[in-house]
Amino acid sequence: MGYQAIQGATTVGLICSDGVVLASEKRVSYGRLVASTKGKKVFKITDTIGLAFAGLMSDIQALVREASAYANLFYFEKNRPITTKAMAKLISNMLFNRRMMPLLMETVVGGVDADGPSLYSMDPVGSLIPDDFIAAGSGGAIAIGVLEAEYDKKMDCESGAELAKKSIRAAVARDAVSGDGIDILIIKTDGSEIRTAPIKE
Repeated sequence: MGYQAIQGATTVGLICSDGVVLASEKRVSYGRLVASTKGKKVFKITDTIGLAFAGLMSDIQALVREASAYANLFYFEKNRPITTKAMAKLISNMLFNRRMMPLLMETVVGGVDADGPSLYSMDPVGSLIPDDFIAAGSGGAIAIGVLEAEYDKKMDCESGAELAKKSIRAAVARDAVSGDGIDILIIKTDGSEIRTAPIKE
């Protein structure tokens, strides 16, 4: 079973005028098997930083636990929250250190800090790429087409959340290993909010 088969998912991230939107569908697949319809692939790490993934659930959960612990340690040592860029570099280093036995997933880091909203994508060995919008996973090729056509950096988080849903729904219509609902994390300077939306409107 190749990497493409393992990473079944559709995950997107967008920078908006007032924050960042991260979203992913909920289907957990392993090859041809739907293992769960209630998977969580979008996580709040701090009040202003979130992670979204496409990949193996065990690897995702292990990285989230480690990243959360580092974010808490940073806060206790420095008495201030970690920045989005620092969190992305930290996760990039964690992935690169495991490159001989990589975590089988694609990672999206988004957040808002003093420098404004920012978004980063990483492959399994930690290549760190900043971008305005990102699509990952087996449905990413379809989702990115919708984002390319309709994304505007001036859109607010509400419009961004609607575009994220539209791009994931387009991917789910063609990607058999994506589906079963959409989790959306909206991050603004004054805090964050997690929503769930159905695949069918």
